[in-house]
Amino acid sequence: MPDSPPLPSLDSDRLDADLDAQGWHVVPRLLPVTDCAALSAAYNDETLYRSTVTMQRHGFGRGEYRYHRYPLPARVAAIRAHFYPPLAAIANRWAAKLGREERYPATLAEFLDHCHAESQPRPTPLILRYRAGDYNCLHQDLYGAVHFPLQLAVLLSEPGGDFDGGAFVITEQRPRMQSRPHVVPLAQGDAVIFAVNEAPRDGTRGPYRVRLRHGVSEVRRGERHTLGVIFHDAT
Repeated sequence: MPDSPPLPSLDSDRLDADLDAQGWHVVPRLLPVTDCAALSAAYNDETLYRSTVTMQRHGFGRGEYRYHRYPLPARVAAIRAHFYPPLAAIANRWAAKLGREERYPATLAEFLDHCHAESQPRPTPLILRYRAGDYNCLHQDLYGAVHFPLQLAVLLSEPGGDFDGGAFVITEQRPRMQSRPHVVPLAQGDAVIFAVNEAPRDGTRGPYRVRLRHGVSEVRRGERHTLGVIFHDAT
């Protein structure tokens, strides 16, 4: 994808506010339509992937996804490296708020070295494919003892054109309260940055933690592709 435009910078004030309030933030038009089409088409090139998972075999829902192998496609690697540093600053702020000792290094390369030293060497960026009747159960992408608390997903298909249904959903489990659902509005090329596992909230007695899970509602028509960018590697 030689003509791909530079990746956008994040609106740090809006990002912080959204993540603190709801655990997710939308980056409009992260990828142009040409990049979305190329990544979707590449799903059929088995040489790019280390493994394929059929969701219904594992009780994950219905549909299929493929994990990229190293070296990652250039655009996927660029997204991962570009967004890690500003998100690492947020991850460190969250860790301090929650009283956790771990801190995340300034660069993706340093963080991946840590993952590999802890026996997590396998790349985790993936492409997900849903067809009519497919869905993804609520889940968390942890993959090992070391995990980065934020991740990113890019909708590669056009809602209402390529597919109907298939909404991106996040649930927020709050202490001593009912779970709070979020349906995240995404257009083709939009990205959502969201909490992998937990996030801090400010309460009257100080910070507390909420648990988050994400999934995709049933696709009613067509085919939906998503690029998932997870920053930690897997066992």
